[in-house]
Amino acid sequence: MGQEERIQKAYRGLGGKRTFYDGMITCSTLSGRAVCSLVWEMGRAETQDYLCAALSGIPEGFSGRLLEVPVGTGILTMPLYREMPEAEITCLDYSLEMLERAKCRGEGLSHVRFQQGDVGGLPFGDGSFDIVLSLNGFHAFPDKEAAWREIVRVLRPGGTFCGCFYVRGQNRRTDWLVRRLYVPKGWFTPPFETAESLWHRLEETFGPAKVRTVQGIASFVCRKAKEKHP
Repeated sequence: MGQEERIQKAYRGLGGKRTFYDGMITCSTLSGRAVCSLVWEMGRAETQDYLCAALSGIPEGFSGRLLEVPVGTGILTMPLYREMPEAEITCLDYSLEMLERAKCRGEGLSHVRFQQGDVGGLPFGDGSFDIVLSLNGFHAFPDKEAAWREIVRVLRPGGTFCGCFYVRGQNRRTDWLVRRLYVPKGWFTPPFETAESLWHRLEETFGPAKVRTVQGIASFVCRKAKEKHP
């Protein structure tokens, strides 16, 4: 079984018309709250906390070019994009099922386009975007080094990279369940950053960075240096 088929299989059903994934990612349904509590030791307030921190890198009234990768089912960002009609937004995901769900949720948003693709080989030119947003995706990417390189490449100098994802070392229960359940299922792919290693990577790769952890999730906002570091 090839890499693409493994990833599609891992997420098949999670991004469909069923609401389990959406309820889990937003901590808004009975089953979703149960997962958030068991795996992440979070409630709705903590979930909103880390998401707000991740999205704080997008200024009010933003009218530039934004890439979201991965978009997932779009449940976290389509409401926000409805308030950004002047922006040019590209939503990319590797999972066709997730992408179809996002398209349905983003119906009528003419300034948002959807594209299937691999973060390890983004089909965009250098410096194409003012903001790159990545919510709950990096822990799933199979080739994280390629993902880092590609995001740096497509983000313009002075642009913002923001988002959130799982980091190890913050919650023992979460770490155990990720290792014993999420990795074998193919939902998450090691290696994983710690909060400290993430901060160092962002600072060295982009520039000044803010990292905030809520249980096992790290939210971050950083700006790409206008000139390369010496």
